[in-house]
Amino acid sequence: MGTEVKPVARIVIASASESARAQLSGLLASSGFQVFRCCASGGELRRVINECSDGIVILMGGLPDCSPDELQWDCGDRVQILLIGRPVVLQRCEAPEVFRLPLPLSPQAIVGAVEMLSQLHRMRLPRRNLTEKQTVDEAKALLMRRDGLSEPEAHRAIQQYAMNHGTKMSDYAAQLLRASRETEE
Repeated sequence: MGTEVKPVARIVIASASESARAQLSGLLASSGFQVFRCCASGGELRRVINECSDGIVILMGGLPDCSPDELQWDCGDRVQILLIGRPVVLQRCEAPEVFRLPLPLSPQAIVGAVEMLSQLHRMRLPRRNLTEKQTVDEAKALLMRRDGLSEPEAHRAIQQYAMNHGTKMSDYAAQLLRASRETEE
């Protein structure tokens, strides 16, 4: 009987220490969480966040080229940030939105924090009804076919346009589909 994978936001682990990344990834996997990526630098972390657009970032002790405050500033409310470190590391972080866990701590404390952040993430997500989901899926398929995009690239393109223009993804997806039908006629 395998470990059940919990439905959760994309989890990204960031630490300069390879062993810390491996340990945390193993702990979360054994607790039913799936880790999306592990990063060793701030530049890599920012690229991954832009790729997945939202999720949970777990910073183990921080990164030399990216402070938790900078990350919070850059990513806004797209990600939930959990900073794990010695009290001196936690004190340097000024952003009130960053969740903090002081070392030393138990594995249960880390798993509990990730479960809490997962629930917060789910509560923040907009709910789409089935029709809206189908419309977005059809528009993604159109972009994939027409523009040669992958599914994540098509999703991100629709999401980015909707965010930049203050509209819902499903409304923009419906516009895309209408425009495509009109050009076919």
